[in-house]
Amino acid sequence: MALRRFIIERDIPAVGSFERDQLRGAAAQSNKVLRELGPDIQWVESYVADNKTFCVYLAKDESLIHKHAEISGFPATKVTEVKKMIDPTTEQAA
Repeated sequence: MALRRFIIERDIPAVGSFERDQLRGAAAQSNKVLRELGPDIQWVESYVADNKTFCVYLAKDESLIHKHAEISGFPATKVTEVKKMIDPTTEQAA
């Protein structure tokens, strides 16, 4: 079964001012939980704003996203499944 792509919006006060060590610790906690949950969920990347992160994950289903949030302690304020992707090359004929 192919993994589906999700965008997770996490409300985390002042995350944009976190120091490198704080972000490293958050990544370590997330990775620990991902190892526990197995290969049906993967973290691709995250974008850090002032009071939010926007994380891109691949997962078998949305329930795994919520399970990761519950165990890791990082909120999944809003979870959106990506249905299609486009980029600047989309306008070109195939």
